[in-house]
Amino acid sequence: MSDSWQDRVFGGFRKTSARLAGNLAGIGGQTRLTDAQLDELEDALILSDLGPRAAMRIRDRLADRRFDRGADEQSIRQAVAEEIAEILRPVAKPLDVTAFPRPHVVLVIGVNGSGKTTTIAKLAHLFQEEDYSVMLAAGDTFRAAAIGQLRVWADRVGVPIVTGPEGGDPASVVFDAVKAATERGSDALIVDTAGRLQNKRELMDELAKIRKVLGRLNPAAPHDVVLVLDATNGQNALSQIDVFKEVAGVTGLVMTKLDGTARGGVLVAAAEQYGLPIHAIGVGEGIDDLRPFDPDLVARVIAGVA
Repeated sequence: MSDSWQDRVFGGFRKTSARLAGNLAGIGGQTRLTDAQLDELEDALILSDLGPRAAMRIRDRLADRRFDRGADEQSIRQAVAEEIAEILRPVAKPLDVTAFPRPHVVLVIGVNGSGKTTTIAKLAHLFQEEDYSVMLAAGDTFRAAAIGQLRVWADRVGVPIVTGPEGGDPASVVFDAVKAATERGSDALIVDTAGRLQNKRELMDELAKIRKVLGRLNPAAPHDVVLVLDATNGQNALSQIDVFKEVAGVTGLVMTKLDGTARGGVLVAAAEQYGLPIHAIGVGEGIDDLRPFDPDLVARVIAGVA
C-alpha cells in the first residue's frame, strides 16, 4: 500500500472522520462506559451513517470492553476502529480475473451519476496494472453521452471499445463485444449498462436479455455483476443495493466519491446489512484514485485513528 494512496484515503475520508469525531466528542470516563454513554455512542454512530445494525453491534461489543486507562476520546475511537474493521474484513475482496475460457466478463451497473463510466475506466486501469488485456463494451445505448464518455475513457486508458448506435439494442452490443474479446484473446471484458431505475421491469428485462446473450457465448458469464454506489447518497445508497440486487443479481460493490462527503460511514452500513463483497473504493477523479478496498485502513480512517 503506497503512502500516497494512504494519504489520499485519509484525505478522502476527512469529512467522514471529522463528522464521527464531532458526534463522539464528550463521550468518555471510567474503565467501562455507562449505559447512558453507550446510548450516546450508538447515536453518534448512526448519525455518522454507519447504520443502526452496525451501531448496535459496536455498542454491544464496547459494552463488554474494559478500558484500563480510562475511556478517553482516543481510546474510544481506537475501539470503534477495531470493531469497524471486524465488520469490513469479511467483505474485502479484490475483483480478480479468473475465468477460463477468457474473457472474464464484468457487468457494471448503477444509477446515472453514480460515477459508473469513470469507474469502468479505472477498473480497466487496475486490470492493466496486473498485466491483463481489457476491452470495454458501451452497453448503455440510451444516452449518447454515455457512449461518448466511455469512448473518451477507453482512448485515455488505451483499451479497445465496442459500441453500437444510440438507442440500439444493448444485448447486440454485448454480443459483438464478447465475440470481439474472444477473438482478440482479451482477458477481461467490462460492460457498461443503462442506469435507469424509473422502470424496474424494463431494466430487469434488458439485463435478462444481456445475460441470455452472454450465456449463449459463455455460459459462466457474467462472472461479476458490480454495482457502483455514490457515497454522497448516504443511506439512499442502501436502497439502491436493494433494488439492484433484485433486478440484476449484484455480486459485489464499488463505492465512489468518498472524497466529497461526510457520509463515508455508509460503507460500514452496507457491509453489515448486505455482506456483499466490496471490491474497491474511489477517493477522487484521477485514474489512480480507485483502488482495492483495504478494510483496516478504512476502519482507522473513519474512526480518525492515525
